[in-house]
Amino acid sequence: MFVTYLRRELAGRRKQTAIVAIGMALAIALVIIVNAVSSGVQLAQSTVLASVYGVGTDITVSQTPAAPTEGEAGAGGPANFDFGADAGATADGTTTVSQSRLSVDRGTTAFDVTALDTVSGVDNVSAAAATLSLSNTTFDGALPDFSAGTPPTGDDTATGGTPPSGGPDGAGGSSFSVDSFTVLGLDPADEAVGPLSAVSLTDGRSLESTDAGTNVAVLDAGYATTAELVVGDTVAIAGTDFTVVGLVTASSADATTASNVYIPLDVAQTLSGLTDQVTDIYVQAASSTDIEQIQTDVETALPDATVQTQSDLASSVSGSLSSASDLVTNLGLWLSLIVLAAAFLIAILFTISGVTRRTREFGTLKAIGWSNGRIVRQVAGESLVQGLIGGIVGIAVGLAGILVINLVAPTLTAGAATTDPASALGGTGGPGGGGFGQAMVEATTSDIVLQVPVTVSVILIAVGLAVLGGLLAGAIGGWRASRLSPSEALRSIA
Repeated sequence: MFVTYLRRELAGRRKQTAIVAIGMALAIALVIIVNAVSSGVQLAQSTVLASVYGVGTDITVSQTPAAPTEGEAGAGGPANFDFGADAGATADGTTTVSQSRLSVDRGTTAFDVTALDTVSGVDNVSAAAATLSLSNTTFDGALPDFSAGTPPTGDDTATGGTPPSGGPDGAGGSSFSVDSFTVLGLDPADEAVGPLSAVSLTDGRSLESTDAGTNVAVLDAGYATTAELVVGDTVAIAGTDFTVVGLVTASSADATTASNVYIPLDVAQTLSGLTDQVTDIYVQAASSTDIEQIQTDVETALPDATVQTQSDLASSVSGSLSSASDLVTNLGLWLSLIVLAAAFLIAILFTISGVTRRTREFGTLKAIGWSNGRIVRQVAGESLVQGLIGGIVGIAVGLAGILVINLVAPTLTAGAATTDPASALGGTGGPGGGGFGQAMVEATTSDIVLQVPVTVSVILIAVGLAVLGGLLAGAIGGWRASRLSPSEALRSIA
């Protein structure tokens, strides 16, 4: 009886059913598309960040930089090279001086590696790896041998002695050059998390657990091309030769790797004089729902550390990807809510209007014995079916919209630009200069093809909204119908 009566009433009110279903369908389709695009933007942001920090990196831990004291190296001025009186080698009237230095970037602070054990011991941490971000700076210079002539005295060179000869030009001239590249020390056994897990091997091999304590290096392919190095060549780091065993590139197009050169962590610590020191810890959570808890626990265990998540950094992603994110977050969300509210309101108003026009019908049904509850269930059932029809149509339209977006495949430009804490201290970072928020991200630019995923949760949300809209309209309309009295129906008949 219920189904028969429901089918007859819906068939007799096709116009009302169509209007309510279309309004619900448009609202639900918009909600599906907005949610799917939002998920696509989040995936694009994760791709940008993963190209820098490593696949599976959810949290990074670094030491909060302290402001250098006056006169301290790196306090905002240029790096200094100090040479002794006997530095360099002299031949044919020319003294050649060369010196390399491997040190932590200005604005980055090294801390004790025992922090890695502390982080690893936090609940729900599935993996953690430590790295040491360094810069290798080499000074090369050629100048004349001053000992071959008599140094001038005072301000008058005409009476002060013989000007020196020799030098790179043979006439007493000098030539100097400074070369710098970034070096990242990491534990070769940590492959699941960290910068090296976010690169693709293009030649040779990657670092292996057996490489600990050995002078081997993996180079960024772009740097290797610039330096004219290939697998099997040697690269000098802090005056020590390393054998190049592999070349890597960033996993995503147009992105950069975290460093120019990767070497075993223990070797990097020894050469830089930073024994048992690291600059960053990369953390992988057991589940995305655990990230906030891990961040809180690590901040409690390491009060002097800077603990940041990918969501903290995602807000700094710039370019058209940022614009898309803002559009979805602000305009898309509010537009979805407004259209959804309008669809619910239309369904409620049309249901109430239909109930008012059916005064004679409901009054007669009550006169022959229908209870208020039965009338409410009948009206609610009709509205629920209208909502479900709208939901099915809305899901189809929403999926079609997602398909169109994926076929168009819009390309978004993303730059992971962050605030460099070193800038506040008068220093500058560089590629590979630290964890989240470090200057190494400023140079990272990627072209990301937006792919909008279809998830079960979005479909379930759509079905839930359709059911909610139908029940809401049916409940209000049914309540209005139950308020009708049999006497009104009888008077209208007479």
